[in-house]
Amino acid sequence: MVFSIASWIHRNNKTGNSPVCSQEAGLTARFFIMMSKKVQTITQAIADLAEPVLDDMGYELVDVAYLSKYGRWTLRLTIDKEGGVTIDDCARVSAELGDLIDVKDIMTQHYVLEVSSPGLDRPLKKEKDLVGAVGKRIKVKTLEPVKGRRKFVGTLTRFEGGILYLDMEEGAVALPWPDVDRANLIYEFGR
Repeated sequence: MVFSIASWIHRNNKTGNSPVCSQEAGLTARFFIMMSKKVQTITQAIADLAEPVLDDMGYELVDVAYLSKYGRWTLRLTIDKEGGVTIDDCARVSAELGDLIDVKDIMTQHYVLEVSSPGLDRPLKKEKDLVGAVGKRIKVKTLEPVKGRRKFVGTLTRFEGGILYLDMEEGAVALPWPDVDRANLIYEFGR
């Protein structure tokens, strides 16, 4: 469906200079809003299903992502545990959750299940992640500009009252957690 709509929207006239008409642009916007809601529904359903299972297995669910690239859907689960995640942990979780997801019939099309560790640049998705990241360098991208910018890098000095307090080279900044699009740890080699 994405390819047929994309080819329809990007069809080219001979001169290549005419803009996409408003009807096409409106259809495109509605399509992407619809797909975004569908993806959010699926990721929430997977998180609701996976979290208690992972807790029982001794793992933490860090993130769920459901994305399409080149027409192939991928369900990416990021897990963690005390002491780190091994390849055997990923295989164990993949076997357990892959069967459960299939039985619950949440997915509407073929997909590839990826299970991985959060890596050195662990995403900070939950408030408890931020509490654990106090004193560490992080990278933050906000939904809307704050002080004329959307990207911030600095040391998280504290997180309280839903506000991230970053100490950056340019000075301190306070960022409301609901306004954050993404936040990640920055791994510093040699420290």
